[in-house]
Parts: sequence; C-alpha cells; structure tokens
Amino acid sequence: MKWRGVMPAITTCFDKSLGVDHGFVAEHCRWLLDNGCTGIVALGSLGEGSTLSFDDKLTIVRTCVRAVGNRAPVVASISSLSTSEATALAQQTADLGCDGLMVLPPYVYRGDAREMLAFVSSVLCATSLSCMLYNNPIAYGTDFLPEHIAQLAGEHSNLHAVKESSADVRRISAIRALVGDGLEIFVGVDDVIVEGVGAGAVGWIAGLANALPRESVDLFNYAVEGEREKAFELYRWFLPLLRLDTVPKFVQLVKLVQEMVGMGNSRVRPPRLPLAGAELEEARNLIRTAMANRPKVAAGSSKPAALQRQ
Repeated sequence: MKWRGVMPAITTCFDKSLGVDHGFVAEHCRWLLDNGCTGIVALGSLGEGSTLSFDDKLTIVRTCVRAVGNRAPVVASISSLSTSEATALAQQTADLGCDGLMVLPPYVYRGDAREMLAFVSSVLCATSLSCMLYNNPIAYGTDFLPEHIAQLAGEHSNLHAVKESSADVRRISAIRALVGDGLEIFVGVDDVIVEGVGAGAVGWIAGLANALPRESVDLFNYAVEGEREKAFELYRWFLPLLRLDTVPKFVQLVKLVQEMVGMGNSRVRPPRLPLAGAELEEARNLIRTAMANRPKVAAGSSKPAALQRQ
C-alpha cells in the first residue's frame, strides 16, 4: 500500500447504548475521503481501542473496508496486552481485507527494549501486510529509538512506515539518517505537523481531521508544497484545536469538536467519562472561538444526511 498524505486515526462512534454505530462509521469514512484524506486508520488510541472487544475490532474493520472499497487503504491498529492476541488480531483483520497494520506496543506492560522489539517482531512475522510502527513514548512509556526502528526495518521486509509521536521532530531526521528512504515517516502529534513535514515526514496520522478534514488536508499540502505563508496562516488558526489532541482527555475533546461541527457525538466508553462543568465549558469556548474565525478553505464535500442527524 501507499503510505502518504493525511490518514485520520478515526474515532469510534457510539450509539446511546454505547454500542458501535456502524452506520456512522461507514459514512464518516467516506466523508473523510471525499475531503481529501488518503486512508483510514481504525482501532487506535483515538478510536478507544482499549475499550473495544476483539469482536468489536473485527466488525469495525469490516465496516471500514466495506465503506471504503478500493478508494483508499484501510489500516487496522494492532494493540493488545498479549502477544498472542496481537498476532491473532493482525491475522484476522488481514483476512477481512484491510490493507495495512499500525503496530503498537502492549499498552500496560512497559518492557525493556528486548521485550518490546520481540513483541513488534512477532506481529510483523504474523502478517504479510504492509506495516507501520507506532512510536508513542509519551502515552505508552515505550520508546522505540531510531536505532531500534532501523533494526526492525532491517529484519522485516513488511515494515514500511513509522508513526513518530515522540513530539521531537529531531527524531524524524535521526530515523531518516539511519534508514534513508527505507521507511515512510508520519507525524503522529497534531501540533507539530508543519515542523514534521519540514524535517521530512511524508504523512500525518491526524486527529482533528475527524472533524475538520479539509483544513487538515490543506495544512498538510501547504507544508509539503512549501507554501509557507499559507501554511502558517492556517496553522496559527488551527493550533488551539490541534493541541486538544495532545492532552490526556484527547478522545473526549476531539469527539466534542466533532459534535460541535455537526459531525458525530461526544459519547465515550468508560472508564472515560464525558467532559463536565468548567472543563467542558472551557473546551466549548475554545472551539466556539475557533469556529467563529474559521478560515475559508478549498471546497470540500458537504456532510451526508446520515452524519447530520448524529
């Protein structure tokens, strides 16, 4: 598959009973592609993967694959507490027709480098699909250093990309120095996207794209094409919203933005709880201010009726 461009890490929409709203998920995927996104990444942190059952994950991937068809790649995030479940998920999501995998370390046990490399290697060996390594030491406590990433790339021919979420753009240059063009590097932290592209990133696993895909695509394209003035003008407006994707309650906040732009609802599964009180009002005020000053962007697709009703 082609690892390039803006690939949203999609949220998982829940109905009033907190079951997966597959109708919305399908329409959301299509709308994101209509607005210029180049792929769909499901089941990740923003998708509340840790609250999804194994069967939930399979049915969500099936929904995404059917909704997207041949328009763009669907990537399944592989996260689990155990190596055996992670490898099983990798195999079964491949059978459902996804195009690639984004491989996370185990999200509770913070092992040493030997153990974490072995975990990722097991998943990579369990599939022939093109894979992306997700490095997020801030959230997961496991840091795949550039030399670890180079080691994995040298040992596994199906490791083709890395989502770098250390928030240190110097990592992009360091990885590139070791692997050359052997891996496609994606930015995984929303508020360093322009800097990341400047350092050599070719893609963005984006969060706020769930609500604002056209602005996200325009920002990325301006950065890639070297249109500095346009990029920074849009970036200045976008940054307060992009920073919502970098705090502990990023799921609640991104879903709140979706709700306030008429693109879904803010329901989350426990242990997360909806924002409340002063925290909620502060977030709403920030979002209202941003949307009141929303810049004109390239003509995007209108919201399907199914999405407007959420």
